Amino acid sequence: MFETLDDRMKHDEQETTTSKERMLKWILVGIVSIVLFGGLYMGVRLLE
Repeated sequence: MFETLDDRMKHDEQETTTSKERMLKWILVGIVSIVLFGGLYMGVRLLE
């Protein structure tokens, strides 16, 4: 039925989350990444 564990995990995720929830998750990941890397960048700039 499923060839790999990765296929199974993708199938399970599609059943439990809606497209709106997945989109919100990726937007949140993007915001957190920007804040994290922005904070690191500003920290390095302050050390100079």
